[in-house]
Amino acid sequence: MAFKHWLAAARPRTLPLAAASALCGGVLAALNQQSNPPVLVLCVMTAVALQIFSNFANDYGDACNGADSCLRKGPKRMVSSGNISRNAMKWGLTVSALICCLCGLALLAAALPSIGMGGLHNWMLWLLLGAAAITAAFSYTAGKKPYGYIGLGDLSVMVFFGWVGVLGSEYLQTGRLNAWSWLPATALGLWCAMVLNLNNMRDIRSDTAAGKITVAARLGLRRAKYYHALLLAAAYMMWTLWLMRHVHLAAAGRLNALLLAASLIHLYFLKKAQSCTQLDKLLPQWSITILLWVLFLWAHV
Repeated sequence: MAFKHWLAAARPRTLPLAAASALCGGVLAALNQQSNPPVLVLCVMTAVALQIFSNFANDYGDACNGADSCLRKGPKRMVSSGNISRNAMKWGLTVSALICCLCGLALLAAALPSIGMGGLHNWMLWLLLGAAAITAAFSYTAGKKPYGYIGLGDLSVMVFFGWVGVLGSEYLQTGRLNAWSWLPATALGLWCAMVLNLNNMRDIRSDTAAGKITVAARLGLRRAKYYHALLLAAAYMMWTLWLMRHVHLAAAGRLNALLLAASLIHLYFLKKAQSCTQLDKLLPQWSITILLWVLFLWAHV
């Protein structure tokens, strides 16, 4: 087992999504002039640690359930290829879970007193939410009844990358939530669900053979592309409404034009993509696009 194998199992090209989720909450906090940089950094660290744990669990779970067979295309999985043994990955999961807990505890220790919520009951609520996030990350493809095998992965991504990641980051910096924040949080969650859908469209053949019935496997490639476009359109409308409400008119126009262009370009390449290789190339491109969009937003708040 080399470091490069563990790095591959961590799937660096998915990590921009976790960072973007926490950073988007930072944008919302900055709009209220309540940005808290140390808390934001800890939000990003916790989100990235959870993503790595989730990726390890996915590598382990799909290998145990036979989803990473020779039919599967895309990047090689470390457990199914034998580069990392199942026992070693169990240790990797244990260590990464501990890192998640340490990052999460440091985040709560920094954030809760600063927003006047240092009481025991508040700690318990956030600890339960953290435990739910770790459980959801593991149970997606691992465990006795992985919910990713019955098509609930898209919903989970929407909830944890969108609502929990974005709104949690904002709340831990400001101590409150703006009702308008649900729009960008939901939009970002939909974008992250699109990344999962790209992954699942690529793996339709191998997933179906392994009994992993994702939304894409259930719909088939053609209808999964329509579903993908629907997610994109819904996110675009939410971003547009939020920009009109929170950003200066001229800046909102520029950002909306950029958003529309990025969306149309992505749809163009999605329409052309027929092979697993073509679909796989879209995955990191869209992940980076999401992170860049959040950084563009930050420059305009």
